[in-house]
Amino acid sequence: MAQFVESRSIDVVPDEERHGRAFGQFTLWLGANLQITAVVTGALAVVFGGDVVWSVLGLLLGNLLGGAVMALHSAQGPRLGLPQMIQSRAQFGVRGAVVPLLLVVVMYIGFFASGSVLAGQAVGELTHTDDTTGILVFAAVTGVIATAGYRVVHALGRVASTVCALAFVYLAVRLLERADTSALLHDAHFSLPLFLLAVSLSASWQLAFGPYVADYSRYLPRTTSAKATFWWTLSGSALGSQWSMTFGVLVAATAGEEFLDSQVGYVVGLGGTGLVASFLYFVIALGKLTVNVLNTYGGFMSLVTGVSGLCGQRRLSRAGRTAYIALVMAAGTAVALLGKDGFLSSFKDFLLFLLTFFTPWSAINLVDYYLISKERYDLAALADPHGRYGAWRFDALAVYAAGLLAQLPFLATGFYTGPLVDPLGGADVSWIVGLAVPALLYRLVARRTPPADPAPERGAGTSAVEPTAP
Repeated sequence: MAQFVESRSIDVVPDEERHGRAFGQFTLWLGANLQITAVVTGALAVVFGGDVVWSVLGLLLGNLLGGAVMALHSAQGPRLGLPQMIQSRAQFGVRGAVVPLLLVVVMYIGFFASGSVLAGQAVGELTHTDDTTGILVFAAVTGVIATAGYRVVHALGRVASTVCALAFVYLAVRLLERADTSALLHDAHFSLPLFLLAVSLSASWQLAFGPYVADYSRYLPRTTSAKATFWWTLSGSALGSQWSMTFGVLVAATAGEEFLDSQVGYVVGLGGTGLVASFLYFVIALGKLTVNVLNTYGGFMSLVTGVSGLCGQRRLSRAGRTAYIALVMAAGTAVALLGKDGFLSSFKDFLLFLLTFFTPWSAINLVDYYLISKERYDLAALADPHGRYGAWRFDALAVYAAGLLAQLPFLATGFYTGPLVDPLGGADVSWIVGLAVPALLYRLVARRTPPADPAPERGAGTSAVEPTAP
């Protein structure tokens, strides 16, 4: 059992511990996206006024665009052998990376909470208790699996991808038996703002995986093809999310208030009663378990990265690992318990809020990695505030701030609407601005630090990329 309990945290994974194939990214991200929150996300496109045809097409476009950005991050994992967010030190400095890290931790806690609300309903039904008990039980199981780490997370993804795919096929058949698909397909009325809302919902869903996607590809052998990692990640994530979101669109279009009143209850009731209902409650909990483990594990990684950047900590004991995971789990559970009665009304704004903060980070990280550093980082310097990347890189932080500010005129949420939204017919295009502006600015102002030397052929015991002198 010891071999399945991960011992590493933010340190480089050496060659002798690398394993797996790029196809594992497909099963993990398929399983992580075949779940009830993705269904709700797709349903929001209809709840807020869209029709079936253009909502599905908008969601597909967003899943492909956002998924491509997310998959580019995934391709970094085998090359560097590092968690995703520690790479931000190369752009923002060893200590400056704490700024996006704090926002990432908020994201993990938010998604943990939203997932726990829906999973708690399912677990409560399975255990014949209530939502609060279900949330607490679900959180405890999530924490145990996240503590076990990488191998167990991928094993869970393989199981979830198979079980949830079978369940979603069954649910789709049941739904199509009830739905008048001909009427739904003919009731198409294009609205640019609503189409862009659908694009933004699915793009934000995909982009939100960006800050931790390389955490789950970093154990792949360094010789793993970047193209294979990219395409397997993109195909698994886009297929799973589009499948779930399309189902959500059809459910919202046919069920209306019945679905809005109880998302979990309606989906399970669609499938049947008795043992079938129990199985579907289990499937909902399993799907949410997969992605909430990712959120907990990613939150742990981000907290460790932030603390080590400020305090210089290099290694983490198993007790420390457990404490960090428990902290993320406790915070997410508390938010879930406080917000469980107002879930659907706030989830859209939460997704778009996250999108505002993470599109500039994605743009800066990808431009630096692929265009400036040419896929090579000095790994030793990532832990040294006096090294190549410094403690604070104010040029990158300024670009990040500019990327945030550039989005505000185009942002449309329940608590703020920018001045350029109405002239665009109510369309929210802030995420496009949030990718383009910081990408261009960072390409212009980033310091041309010489890239690390290419990694030599390595034998046992050497690091993934040889560090070079500052």
